[in-house]
Amino acid sequence: MEEVRGRRVRLDPKKIVLTAGSTSANEILMFCLGETGDAFLIPTPYYPGYDRDLKWRTGVEIVPIHCSSSNHFRVTKVALTKAYTQAHTLNLNVKGVLITNPSNPLGTTMTKEDLDMIINFCMEKQIHIVSDEIFSATVFDSSNFISILESLQQTKFKSVKNLVHVVYSLSKDLGLSGFRVGIIYSNNERVLSAATKMSSFGLISSQTQHLVSNILGDKKFMKYYIKENTRRLKKRHEMLVSNLKRIGIHCLTSNAGLFCWVDMRHLLSSNTFEAEFELWKRILCDVKLNISPGSSCHCSEPGWFRICFANVSEEILHVALHRMKVFVEENSNLDVWVQWRN
Repeated sequence: MEEVRGRRVRLDPKKIVLTAGSTSANEILMFCLGETGDAFLIPTPYYPGYDRDLKWRTGVEIVPIHCSSSNHFRVTKVALTKAYTQAHTLNLNVKGVLITNPSNPLGTTMTKEDLDMIINFCMEKQIHIVSDEIFSATVFDSSNFISILESLQQTKFKSVKNLVHVVYSLSKDLGLSGFRVGIIYSNNERVLSAATKMSSFGLISSQTQHLVSNILGDKKFMKYYIKENTRRLKKRHEMLVSNLKRIGIHCLTSNAGLFCWVDMRHLLSSNTFEAEFELWKRILCDVKLNISPGSSCHCSEPGWFRICFANVSEEILHVALHRMKVFVEENSNLDVWVQWRN
């Protein structure tokens, strides 16, 4: 974690709790920080699994912070305040804000200004921040990934450190999803104590710990792996973005992750989520490609899709792009797009 953060952050091993993946880490934090009738605010679009991981067993609710394509889906204080007010209107007690940095599904990283705004807001309201940073080593187009831990080091509000908790795992950065290795990092002693006890229900096997420690302990390999992995991600990302652009499909500018946030609003028959679902169904059934519709990520604007580019071979990606090219040529309806866009 220190390596990925450019050694700008020093981590204390005593403040780490090992969990069976980030799913377990996020759920444990919800149990520690909230209860039935409490809520966490999450910027949209967000990872669909949060609806399961954060809510199913904890009773905690999610209130979306609606972000807009007009500013590239960045979190604003206006949107944050609106979500906070909405939660109270619903008689929910806001316990914190959960962010994903880098974002899934956007593939973008937060700026220092974004993080400082969220820290100041949560300090003012005295609520927690959970920063899910499981894609932090996938930043391929900039070395300027800023962890919330780095922003904390520079804040004048020292007491806010007890309100900030980071989730990390090796699932995305090392491609070890099945190994179920995650962590919670926190300065809050009460949270660490409770999380340590709860982690007993989802331990990492000793065999897995031994294997992973050998991998991480090989400094030469890790340095090569991170550098080569980001190089390949950047190459694959450019391949997807450039080829989609040639057929009239644009992507949100991004610099991280294993996916792109793709704008297909011009292919909708109307500016509705029903039309988005129909487009998704046609791409799935006719084109035989499974991509994620924006509505599954709680996007507030129909017509956005998440396309993964790192889980298939380059040859398969070429085949997928050719199928999309044929589909777009046969189904473009620019007149409809212009009509509702204007």
